[in-house]
Amino acid sequence: MLLTEPGLTAAEATSTALLNCLIREVCAPEQQVWPGASRLVVRLPRAGVVLRTGLARPPSGPTYRLTAPYEEQRDDDWIPVPWDRLADLVAGELELATGHPNPEFLAQVGDSHTALSAIIAARGDSLPEDGRYVASEQALVAGHRFHPSPKARQGAPSEWLRYAPETRSRFRPHWLAVRDDLVAEEGAPDAFTALEAHAPDAPAGHRLLPVHPWQFALLANRPLLRRALAENLIVDLGQSGAEALPTSSVRTAYLPDADLFCKFSLDVRITNCVRKNAWYELSGAVVLNDLLPRIFTGLGATLLAEPAYRSAALADRRLYEGLGVIVRQGVKGLPGTPLLAGALADPYSTFLADLPALSTPDGALAWWDAYVAHVAPPVLRAYLDHGIVLEPHLQNVLICVDAEGMPVHAAFRDLEGTKLTEGRWDLSGLPARVAEGLTYASDRGWNRVVYCLLVNHLTEIAAAVADLHPSLDAALWDAARGHFSARDGHPQVRALLAGVPLPAKANLRTRWSRTADRGAAYVPAPNPLAAPMPL
Repeated sequence: MLLTEPGLTAAEATSTALLNCLIREVCAPEQQVWPGASRLVVRLPRAGVVLRTGLARPPSGPTYRLTAPYEEQRDDDWIPVPWDRLADLVAGELELATGHPNPEFLAQVGDSHTALSAIIAARGDSLPEDGRYVASEQALVAGHRFHPSPKARQGAPSEWLRYAPETRSRFRPHWLAVRDDLVAEEGAPDAFTALEAHAPDAPAGHRLLPVHPWQFALLANRPLLRRALAENLIVDLGQSGAEALPTSSVRTAYLPDADLFCKFSLDVRITNCVRKNAWYELSGAVVLNDLLPRIFTGLGATLLAEPAYRSAALADRRLYEGLGVIVRQGVKGLPGTPLLAGALADPYSTFLADLPALSTPDGALAWWDAYVAHVAPPVLRAYLDHGIVLEPHLQNVLICVDAEGMPVHAAFRDLEGTKLTEGRWDLSGLPARVAEGLTYASDRGWNRVVYCLLVNHLTEIAAAVADLHPSLDAALWDAARGHFSARDGHPQVRALLAGVPLPAKANLRTRWSRTADRGAAYVPAPNPLAAPMPL
């Protein structure tokens, strides 16, 4: 039915995310985890606190399926530990471990809990009206399972619920008309044509610019924008008749009438980052779009094109970036029905269970084999053969399925997260800041690829398949291993197959240290690709 599980509560989802982070980033690396068949015990070694959770099924692989009750040991008793007490315990352990406090942490966890409560209340039980693809984009109610504040969102719920994908919302873009000599744009000249067909008419000598209405409200009092509007350098045309459907990233919206996405700027912190289009990211998207899509045709996958951006060249960088919008290729030309990978992995949705292909263990194993075949080889080949660092996490991959739900194609998206390996590409003709934003050192790029592909993505999909058919746990990774073995001529892949620990992005520690997302640290995680060593 594509509905959220009725038992989802903000308290339980918040507790689960905190415990997932605590186990991955603190307890497991320090060998303070003791799993059983139906329970899991962890210790916060510095705080001297012992916690216990339920397990939905026996543990296997690098990810646990935690369930209530969540309990704290007090003398010889186990007492319930509410989400806010758990947040306090995590904060205490991290302060003892790092030697410094973070006065923002508890507020961020609280904001996430408040936002999730508002989302659940506003979402209701109404069925989506826009088909399975849009429903999958709007299915991630609880958010990232390994982030301490997955729904932290700047502003009060009354400001953003109308734009939240989780509430199955839709909105009408706000349109401005920018005088020709003040238009800033790069890329394909006709990239905005399909959007403009659903916009108000622009006055003579002006070009159309779509803006997220939330962003327009945030920028409306900027003095330079007010002056430009007063002098008709920019004309406020109001909202269009075409609807936009927010996708899982919140700020990127799909306009089905034009079959295009608009990646809007939002001067709002969502989870980790303020979601604006920095000036160098606007230019960088066009650079990558000129270089990469044709390579992916040869890899048997799609990289959704971002052919152009447009903004207003006012003497205010915040306005230039805040009004900047990137156009992205739509989904109607993809084979089959595209579904967001994150919706398939989400334990709070029924997307995976609703696919007929997974109704039996044999069918589910064949489904998984096809899934890995369409996702993993293009990512590996892009990095190993071409020096392209994709960011194939669960929100950046669309899986196209046939009528039975079998995977037939993979589409990757978001050029902001796509990088080039230093030394593999000649970027000498670009502005230094643009080139810097497009590159990763080789080792950092490999960590990003492995984390996104294996830890964030495939282990979560495998866990969701095993939720349906627990007997498949070991067989899933036996099948996946073959798709990596095809590239074992490369030492990095040989190391994966040998079972070296995987790099897991440390979202909890990154939030605690208040580090920018690009500088996030990694912690070792178990590697399910490891083959048994013959003795």
